[in-house]
Formats: sequence, structure tokens, C-alpha cells
Amino acid sequence: MHEKERHRIILSGVQDRPVVTVADLCALTGASEATIRRDIAALHVQKKLRRVRGGAEAIHPNRFPHLAGRPFALNETLRIEQKRAIARAAVELCEDGEPIIINGGTTTFQMVHPLATRRCQVFTNSFPIAEHLLKHSKNTVLLPGGVVYPEQNIILSPFENDVTRNFYARRMFMGAQGIGPLGVMEADPLLIQAEQKLIGQADELVLLVDSTKFDARSSLVLCPLDRIDTLITDDGITDRAASMLEAAGVTLVVARPSATREEAAS
Repeated sequence: MHEKERHRIILSGVQDRPVVTVADLCALTGASEATIRRDIAALHVQKKLRRVRGGAEAIHPNRFPHLAGRPFALNETLRIEQKRAIARAAVELCEDGEPIIINGGTTTFQMVHPLATRRCQVFTNSFPIAEHLLKHSKNTVLLPGGVVYPEQNIILSPFENDVTRNFYARRMFMGAQGIGPLGVMEADPLLIQAEQKLIGQADELVLLVDSTKFDARSSLVLCPLDRIDTLITDDGITDRAASMLEAAGVTLVVARPSATREEAAS
């Protein structure tokens, strides 16, 4: 990873929490501890962040409402080829004229490119997804009402009287913070509340997660494994994770990052 790209990820990361540690930044960038410390020192001199013991903090912290978890701009740069392959396989499930829900996220965002050739009714709480589909496709796009969370680029409402209850979907496509034996996990209670409402409006739930999400954990469980109808991931999934899904009755689709749409396999 080039220095400029690391610096962009570091500056995005420090907006996510009061203090971001060197270890956190190593995990986000894949760089060594020594490299991250040099980057923090350089950005401190440039007055783009403030170096603190064991990490860094933002000079001007984000005062907008925010959710737990990494910002959209940061997640968007991670495992991009895997996400594109997963998204291609997801769009293969869609048919013209079909009503679908696409929950906000960086993996689900990659669905916008193959959806450019479709004509679906798309309900989404994601600004980037809505904007791209409106500009580059003939899909019908609906947005819910609620509070804008700029770091994640999504709209969430804590109220029951939003338009979510008025939309029916054949399928809902969503990502997750992590997945394990207890089920699908998320990082924030407000996300849990909003996503549970959306799940209730769809016949089928399709989960889009790259294989690293099977190692991620959170203290909040969105739904049990048996609520998932189909899970699409990349070819890094372990046999143990695949067996866990099979035992829960989840249909597994494995999309190879280097594959074309025709080569995505289950």
C-alpha cells in the first residue's frame, strides 16, 4: 500500500473514535507498527492529526451523529475485488421488475454496477447506492426518512412511522459486522433496530460478507443464522464456516474474486 493511501486511511480512521491505536491502524492498513508510527509522526508534523501515547486522535473530531464501526470511506478501500465478485453474484439473483431492499454498506454498494443493466424497484437507506442508481441505471429508487449518518452514508430512523413498513421486497441484500454460531452481528444498536425492520419487509434475506467476517465479532446479534436464506462470500471461506452455514440450512454461494459473472459458483 502506498504512503498516500495509508495516510488517507489513517486520517479516516481517527475520525471514527476519540483515539485510534497503532494496533488498530496496523489492522486497517496491513502495515507494520514501525511504519504506522512514522506515518503518525509525519501527519502530526503536517498538523493533520495529533499524536498521542499509543496512537493518534483527530484535531477536529467529527461532531455529526455517528455509529459504531468503521466509516464507509475507510471500508470502501478494503478487499475490493472480493466485494465486487460477491456483488456480481448477488445481482444474478435479481430479475427485472422485482422489488428488492439493499441495505447500506460497502459490499452492497458494489451491486450498483451490475444493477445498471437491470430495471428493479430498489429500496435503500444508502446515499451512494441511491445516487449511483439514479444517475447510471433505469431502476426505480426509494429512500426512507430519518437521520443522516454521514460517516456511513446511510439514513436511519428510530421511529415506526417511516416508509419502511410500506415497502414489500422479494429479497433483502445486506452486509454485516461479523457472523458466527450465534448469528449475524452488528456494531450499533440503531443499526440493529433499523435492519430488523427492513428484514421484516422481505421474503428472503441474502447476506453479502467477505470471508474475513467469519473471524469478526460484536456484542450485538441482529438475527440467528437460520434467518438467512442465502449467504454470498468469497473463496477464502473455511470448511468450518461452510459447515456451520450448512447446519443452519443456509444456502452458500462462493464468488471467486477473479471470476466473471458466469464463473461465480455455489
